[in-house]
Amino acid sequence: MKIQDWYTDWFNTPYYHILYKERNDKDAQLFMKNIASFLKLPKTTHILDLPCGKGRHSLFLNTLGYKVTGGDLAENSIQSAKEFENDTLKFNIHDMRCPFNNSYDAIFNLFTSFGYFEDDKEDLLILKNFKQGLKKNGVFVFDFLNAEKVTLNLVPEETKTVDQITFHIKREIKDGFIFKNISFFADGKDQFYQEKVKYLDLDKMKNYFHKACFNITHVFGDYQLTPYESKTSDRLIIIAR
Repeated sequence: MKIQDWYTDWFNTPYYHILYKERNDKDAQLFMKNIASFLKLPKTTHILDLPCGKGRHSLFLNTLGYKVTGGDLAENSIQSAKEFENDTLKFNIHDMRCPFNNSYDAIFNLFTSFGYFEDDKEDLLILKNFKQGLKKNGVFVFDFLNAEKVTLNLVPEETKTVDQITFHIKREIKDGFIFKNISFFADGKDQFYQEKVKYLDLDKMKNYFHKACFNITHVFGDYQLTPYESKTSDRLIIIAR
């Protein structure tokens, strides 16, 4: 496995979607309802969901009446999402490090879909692309794990069986990254994949956002949009313009 490309390797496998098949869609839908209501987004809003995976957030936002474009680097995910396209819901393969061809009223970066790269310059490039991809008075929604709580509550090892596949998961924090090493036996052979997300706390993100010329307007700690608390909040959610 190419460690530097863990996201393309892992996200394009069926095993990724098997392991995380129990993700709570109710939480995702609640978050989308709450954020759309809080931001008072008119139904004319065109939202970019990037990266979108198989499109669960995009699909629900579209049912709320918004025009939505979903983008993701994982070809398999986009192929699945395209089955649900309509006149106001489109999906495309897109690398966050590349500029956008269009501009949007709102851009959503959800469910810890950031901090994949070794070089801070690439993270900053992505944020600058988001900023440049917004229309005047557009809004950016950033949803990330709360690194401080993850550190305090890290589970070093875990075994999880899903669809008759037993996943052995080991977690550690080192060299400025949060690692999740995933091993299992499937399709007649041993498999190994790695998730690797940069340790980014609120101070680090504030610095990033400042360099990308974003103005942070609100910081929340969960999908109910309660105030952020560094040691107890489940999420780090930043609203910026």
